[in-house]
Amino acid sequence: MIHVAILGAGIGREHLAGFRALKDRFTVRAIVDQDLERIEGIRQEGDNFSALSDIDEALADPQVHVIDICLPPHLHASVTQRALAAGKHVICEKPLATSLADVDEIRRAALTAGRKVYPVFQYRWGPSLAQLRHLMACGLTGQLQVAALETHWSRGGDYYAVPWRGTWAGERGGAVLGHAIHNHDLLTHIAGDIAGLSALTTTRINEIETEDCASISFVMTSGALATSSITLGAAGDETRLRFVFEHLTATSGTAPYAPGAQPWSFEARAPQAQEQLDAALRETPIEPTGFVGFFTHIALDLAGRENQAVTLEDGARSVALVTAIYHSARTGLQVALPRDSSHELYKGWLP
Repeated sequence: MIHVAILGAGIGREHLAGFRALKDRFTVRAIVDQDLERIEGIRQEGDNFSALSDIDEALADPQVHVIDICLPPHLHASVTQRALAAGKHVICEKPLATSLADVDEIRRAALTAGRKVYPVFQYRWGPSLAQLRHLMACGLTGQLQVAALETHWSRGGDYYAVPWRGTWAGERGGAVLGHAIHNHDLLTHIAGDIAGLSALTTTRINEIETEDCASISFVMTSGALATSSITLGAAGDETRLRFVFEHLTATSGTAPYAPGAQPWSFEARAPQAQEQLDAALRETPIEPTGFVGFFTHIALDLAGRENQAVTLEDGARSVALVTAIYHSARTGLQVALPRDSSHELYKGWLP
């Protein structure tokens, strides 16, 4: 049994639901929030966790194995390092850090502590993404040619009434960092590494410091091309993904927060291949969706079993990608992804 302390009762509510679904593997021992009433607001019958207002109490508890960080982005790196120093494994909401320098510090801290860090990218799990991975493993997709991502959501005054949102100091970024980051992770999860990109960002919807619209073009190391269209000014919240492979086209639905949960269409380029494609789809192993899938693979990893858990290096790639996007948007250049301390934004992208 893995004992967890959740830091933050905001998005922590969704994490708690995931742990409840895996009660044979996880026990939530404590939830920490400055507002104790908010913790009680998410408690259900049968929950036995302590409600704490001090992070140090959770870090000092010898029975806590994992610290689950659901705090504002500017706290992620420092609290991750504190948790590792306390001998805990770490689950950390996106973004893992807001500079390549902080990622290097987390690497060193994890190595010193001998503990794991799991950045949160729960979008990877769902029946349709399992189908796509199965088709790829069966060799039925061929090479990726192009991909298109749409993160078209609606965020207005109510959302930005939270003081730290929409600010560089508190949120550390806008729609690129806080909203499209999951879809960009899915792009690399399916298509592999990004070699370079060109990005445009702007603020058109809200009176905030950070960007709420962006358009990005990617060149993958495979040679495939991809685009990402981002806005927080849409009529509603929709995510749409399309991957055009050599032998088929995979198109998602429009579910904003769990694109793998809705059925996707998988259309063979050669009509005579559709029957084989459909047969493979029917054979796809069933997997859980969202946080339940994400936490399932963490449990497998901590048990030393075969798994597909998100790794610290996955989080590092995500931070490198955001760094490159902001670099390109500010310079107007096509840029390669930064990987080391020589990059001019190594210590962060804050203006």
